[in-house]
Amino acid sequence: MATKSMATDLFREINNAVLDLQASQYQSYQRPLKALARLLQSPELTEVNAELIEGLDLDKFLGGQTPSEGLVGSDTLDWPEDPRETLGLTLQLIFRFAQKPEFLLTFGHHYYHSGSKLTDAIHSVVRQLLIPFVRDYKSYVGSRSDSGTHLMLAAAHNDTEARLAGAGSNKVFIVHGHDDDALHGLARFLEKLKLEPIVLREQPNQGRTIIEKYEDIAGEVGFAVVLLTPDDVGAAKTATEQNQRARQNVIFELGYFAGHLGRGRVCLLRKGNVEIPSDLYGVLYIDLDPAEGWKSKLVQEMKATKLDFDANRMFA
Repeated sequence: MATKSMATDLFREINNAVLDLQASQYQSYQRPLKALARLLQSPELTEVNAELIEGLDLDKFLGGQTPSEGLVGSDTLDWPEDPRETLGLTLQLIFRFAQKPEFLLTFGHHYYHSGSKLTDAIHSVVRQLLIPFVRDYKSYVGSRSDSGTHLMLAAAHNDTEARLAGAGSNKVFIVHGHDDDALHGLARFLEKLKLEPIVLREQPNQGRTIIEKYEDIAGEVGFAVVLLTPDDVGAAKTATEQNQRARQNVIFELGYFAGHLGRGRVCLLRKGNVEIPSDLYGVLYIDLDPAEGWKSKLVQEMKATKLDFDANRMFA
């Protein structure tokens, strides 16, 4: 049976591989992709994997899809109704991607393509397929009554400790794009409330990778504010006009902190008519209005999480 430290390390490395893959480019995506497949084939997960893929045929599944007559990227996958089969097929897909990395590009081009670049297909597959898979895979492992449960309990214990450590913190992480005015305005407002704004680029590297900095900082903060600012433009191939979008790293960091802190401890501040990704439909956000009404709304959200600060200081 795996020890708690082994379990925690395994799931942390799986998360790191997905994070690295999401941040990768065409020239660098193969390494984290192969690392993810290798980690998912760890001896501790052998029994779980065998159970998931039993009786499944990936080639038959892919061959049974009906191509649409629309544009590139408009094909949809007809997934099984059984969640276990969907997990198993996705697991097989990941192994296939690792064996033939170019297949990920072809697969993403047909089913998840959202732009004109190869990296768009990679990032769409990660965001829409791999991240949900890792989440559901962990839940499946945790539902088992054998050593798999031990693995998940250890990882859950680690996550809970991290959240509790940050719950009493007055540090607020700011996720941002290229709008420095919005970033500085938010940071100064938080300082006025005697909260400590944390900006990744202002933190010392200390020999750490970007992912390691995320992990360390996420364990220290009690809240995260995400600035959705119009830094990019983009659209589906079927669209006639391009939409204003936040940077991809902003959307990625939003998902990271929502998963680590919980959605209740993450607040979105939207500037202008920034497109909300379909993955985030239903998530509440606050508009950065010129009258600065966003400040009182943000204070309400932070107070609701029991963040310790004096709200009256906003009027000082």
